[in-house]
Amino acid sequence: MRFVISREALIKPLQLVAGVVERRQTLPVLSNILLVAEGDQLSMTGTDLEVELVGRVMLEEPADAGSVTVPARKLMDICKSLPDDSRIELELSGQKMVIKSGRSRFSLSTLPAAEFPNVEDSPQTFGLTLSQGQLRYLIEQTGFSMAQQDVRYYLNGMLLEVTENSLRTVATDGHRLATSVASVETDQTGDHQIIVPRKGILELARLLQHGDEPLQLVIGANHIRAHVGDFTFTSKLVDGKFPDYQRVIPRNGDKDVLGDRQELRKVFSRIAILSNEKYRGVRLSLTSGFLQVMANNPEQEEAEETIAIDYQGEALEIGFNVNYLLDVLSILNTDVVRFTLSDSNSSALIQGFDEDSSVYVIMPMRM
Repeated sequence: MRFVISREALIKPLQLVAGVVERRQTLPVLSNILLVAEGDQLSMTGTDLEVELVGRVMLEEPADAGSVTVPARKLMDICKSLPDDSRIELELSGQKMVIKSGRSRFSLSTLPAAEFPNVEDSPQTFGLTLSQGQLRYLIEQTGFSMAQQDVRYYLNGMLLEVTENSLRTVATDGHRLATSVASVETDQTGDHQIIVPRKGILELARLLQHGDEPLQLVIGANHIRAHVGDFTFTSKLVDGKFPDYQRVIPRNGDKDVLGDRQELRKVFSRIAILSNEKYRGVRLSLTSGFLQVMANNPEQEEAEETIAIDYQGEALEIGFNVNYLLDVLSILNTDVVRFTLSDSNSSALIQGFDEDSSVYVIMPMRM
């Protein structure tokens, strides 16, 4: 096995594929990526048994065909350290992968390609078509609400709900919920829900561009696959039942608050400086036309600020985790944001003004 490639052609796909590989592995071969050279194409595969990513690169000249696995991080670090316009020659010599570029020479240990695992396929149940930009937008609008290491494993991921003409993403960590919806083409009839694990969502988002390039998603009984440009992404699905998100969205809010999104974001950021470092609570005090934001901490330090808002109604005091508020205000695209509240013990509903494709729910805190 031997091939020659420019550093520029290799580095981006190598970084994406190596990103899937976990640093700590039970199986030594899972620390490696699979290289397969055939004709004028090189394919690279990384997996952690849950997520698999295959990247393909065209070679300038035909390769001596072959396949082998090499340490992902070491290969990536070597290629990144070489000068920008380098040409890199990789050749399998016995049990070693020899990498040459200019006057540099490296020799990496290898493991046989036969030891490299495949993410098992399951029968395709349905497919859908949308643009890369649409899916990236849906993930960006909701991904920050995914749980990270919750014992309720089904929260450590994102719900994809496919109906006849739409794709909805939903994420929650039990304290907040985010959901967004877009129109798509699908061959599916009826409703279908799958949960994609957190790592799968993050790796897929890294592949997606902000454009109208079409994207095919194939959903099987226990996997999801996406063909994105020169990459094929596959992730296992989480086997569990996602909470009924419709029941979480408050329907009885009678207090509408409209405010300037950027101004609110700046005020919350300032007040957060003196909030409790562990609980991050801020107290909101609503009166007609004004919002007072307050915080204090165990060192007896206090912060407060009052801003003008569009609100006509009875006074209300309610507490929230300020980080959750800032996350929503950072991701919304509208200039004006709408908070819908009912009382100090009920969740807040947050949306962009005149923009209802994305909805956010934040549970209150006792202050």
